Amino acid sequence: QVALVESGGGLVQAGGSLRLSCVASGRTFGIATMAWFRQAPGKEREFVAALTWSGRATEYIDSAKGRFTISGDPLKATVTLQMNSLKPEDTAVYYCAAKGSIASLYNYWGRGTQVTVSS
Repeated sequence: QVALVESGGGLVQAGGSLRLSCVASGRTFGIATMAWFRQAPGKEREFVAALTWSGRATEYIDSAKGRFTISGDPLKATVTLQMNSLKPEDTAVYYCAAKGSIASLYNYWGRGTQVTVSS
């Protein structure tokens, strides 16, 4: 089993920045990819960004490209999401997720951290 704990959420004005962090514990040696998802009120959870340890490949939702940067350390089993130029539409609960293989679904989830961007 893997446990994920997020931190770094908060309230920021539009145009500001926040940095989210996620720490994994437990059987972290089996993690292949760590990612961030978000869920806004009344909307479905959506993918934001992912980092695959092999090759350090990254992937982003179109709306995050150029504004968000995902990074991490596989030895420490941590992943961060640097969010710049935040917009009110970025307001959501942000969840850290992990999976054991690139082809599998995300099967480990954190409890989430609230990000609120005021206009």
